[in-house]
Amino acid sequence: MVNKKRLIKTIQKLISLDSQNPPGDERKIADFVGSYLKRLGLKIKTYAFSDRRVNLVATLEGRQRQRTLLLTPHLDTVPAGKSWKRPPLTAKITGDRIYGLGSTDCKGNLASGLEAIEALVEEGIKLDYDLIFAATADEESGSSLGLIPLLERKLLKADAAVVLDADDFEIVITQKGLMHLTVRIGGKKAHGAYPWLGINAIDLAAKIIIDLKSEHRDYARNKYLHAPTINVGTIKGGDKVNVVSDWCEFELDFRFLAGSGEKEILRSLKKTITRHTANYKIQIQGIQDPYYIDPHHPLVSSLVAAMNS
Repeated sequence: MVNKKRLIKTIQKLISLDSQNPPGDERKIADFVGSYLKRLGLKIKTYAFSDRRVNLVATLEGRQRQRTLLLTPHLDTVPAGKSWKRPPLTAKITGDRIYGLGSTDCKGNLASGLEAIEALVEEGIKLDYDLIFAATADEESGSSLGLIPLLERKLLKADAAVVLDADDFEIVITQKGLMHLTVRIGGKKAHGAYPWLGINAIDLAAKIIIDLKSEHRDYARNKYLHAPTINVGTIKGGDKVNVVSDWCEFELDFRFLAGSGEKEILRSLKKTITRHTANYKIQIQGIQDPYYIDPHHPLVSSLVAAMNS
């Protein structure tokens, strides 16, 4: 049976272990999770695809070993930023809530997975399959140092998977596609007193961004998901306040539905940029395809039944 006090304590401990990404360093939290699961008798393997970026894979052996189920939360969080009213790593409890960085995304899920495994071990329950628990790095930056290489290199093999990355106790059966990219706009330097002698790359970038945010795009509706989105995550440019900027760089986050893809997005993006300048470069940082699983799939039905029991 799940031990609520232990679960809360585990969540608080995980929150206290800083794993903000960027900069990206999952070593401390991976070490804690590894020690936790070793204590329960699980076999542990770790994989690092870059310095400090640790992934942990553990296996709880079942009665029959022909089938496998993967549970996979992630270890990293987004950066805390500066708007917190409480210290973000203290995991303070106020009322019936825990306030802390990653309390839902994804350390609450991570702790829930650990507690579920501990409850199985305590009660001596042997599953009909091997349970693989993969706590991964770099999810907040696209998983290129985490889940993606684990799958591509066949270090993770499973018949079915539950990704522990939702909140509000939802079962998520579909997900938007994702593309992160950087746009660099070139201009021409001039003295700030004579801006007409230069080409201000920041001005060009601002016009491009306004156009991108105001353009109407047709898309196939999805009853489970909101409309496609564009977010300007970062922007920087110029070298000095009294110099016309000859460069500006901004990062875009596209979320798209099934029926559209990266080629269509890039084609539209280039068309928008070239209305203002031919001096630009686009660098793609990461792409993830949209996902959908039938709501009547046995895995989904089993989860619904478990949550309703």
